[in-house]
Amino acid sequence: MNSFHRRRVRRLRRRLHVQTRRIWWPRWRRRVFFLAGGLAVGLCAIGMAIVADRAQVVFGQLRAAAPAAPFIVTPLGFALAAYLTRAYFPSAGGSGIPQVIAAHRMDESSARTALVSMRVAAGKVLLLILGLLCGASAGREGPTVQVGASIMFGLGKLARHREPGLLIAGSAAGIAAAFNAPLAGIIFGIEEMSRSFETRTSGLILGTVIAAGLTSLAILGDYTYFGTTAETLPFGPQWIAVVVAGIVGGLGGGLFSRILIEFGRGLPGAAGRLIRRRPVLFAALCGLAVALCGYATGGSIFGTGYDQAKLILANNDSLPKSFGPLKLASTALSSISGIPGGIFSPSLAVGAGLAQDLLPILPHIPLAVLAILCMSAYLTGVVQAPMTSFVIVSEMTENHALVIPIMICALIANASSRLICPEGVYHALSENYHAAGH
Repeated sequence: MNSFHRRRVRRLRRRLHVQTRRIWWPRWRRRVFFLAGGLAVGLCAIGMAIVADRAQVVFGQLRAAAPAAPFIVTPLGFALAAYLTRAYFPSAGGSGIPQVIAAHRMDESSARTALVSMRVAAGKVLLLILGLLCGASAGREGPTVQVGASIMFGLGKLARHREPGLLIAGSAAGIAAAFNAPLAGIIFGIEEMSRSFETRTSGLILGTVIAAGLTSLAILGDYTYFGTTAETLPFGPQWIAVVVAGIVGGLGGGLFSRILIEFGRGLPGAAGRLIRRRPVLFAALCGLAVALCGYATGGSIFGTGYDQAKLILANNDSLPKSFGPLKLASTALSSISGIPGGIFSPSLAVGAGLAQDLLPILPHIPLAVLAILCMSAYLTGVVQAPMTSFVIVSEMTENHALVIPIMICALIANASSRLICPEGVYHALSENYHAAGH
């Protein structure tokens, strides 16, 4: 081969190498970016879980030392959290999931920044902890979704990465890490956050969820959120429990959602005008009502409801019979007060409480089985996302024998919920933020 041909071959090789690098390097850089974001979301979710649990312990210790303390601390804490939210973190109120849904629908980066940013994430965490310190009936999973989306969006701005799946990936990773339920995180991202399946971003969402899940696994170990239950429901007349739980849970969840949506859009008349003029006072009154609910249930309605749901899943029916309805009421009060706080964990606790109330009319059904069905039904009634609900409950209880009953129960609950509330609470509330952003 003469020198001319050798030079030509070298030029062709260099051109092929450059073209190949242009193809594969952006793809790998994109994947590495999402994996790094997933690790960051996982670490933040674990930190939020630890601090939130500690805040509930502190409030419990305060109640033990001074049983009347909630009548002072809870209203004042609600008022302070509402004031700080409105004055400094106006996009950090409530669950946080509606804000992420609204941000995902927006095209302008500046409008998204108002809903998902590191400032919003910091405010969300601080005010969530404040709420739990004063006895709010709130969960950390919804806030983890907004924090996860904010982290991914912030990293995307730093890296000048304009990937449309950033917010969905951060949200899915937040759910996966918060519940230690990777599959539930993926389903949540597709069904609830985007309500569509995008082939282009599905692999990246999966990678982000895996990274967040591995972070949780490495630090907290392999655990099931509510432990493991081996109870079964043999096919036959006992399956009437599936129908009953689906209807009761769906109607209860629909009622809860309807309350949040009506207050979120603003009540008409004098009551609505008073709430708009005196939001901090209204938050304090909500806090006082939560304290009354706590007094009526021996303090069981305060906090996320995780311990209470786990107790019922262990076939222990020692909680007050009013726990389920008053947990629903206290969670609604905490949510409409405007303070940051999620509704996932409290909803699961409400479902477990409703199971305890249904046990007298379904005495031949193990309480744990009824609790699993009602948890799935009530959560479905609230969010109207049946796939997400039954996957979350299945993963958190690791009961594969009840998968089909849980699925059927979720579908019945979804239909029942729509009789009271035509739309899911997250998407309905997201319209407020979407309209404001435009």
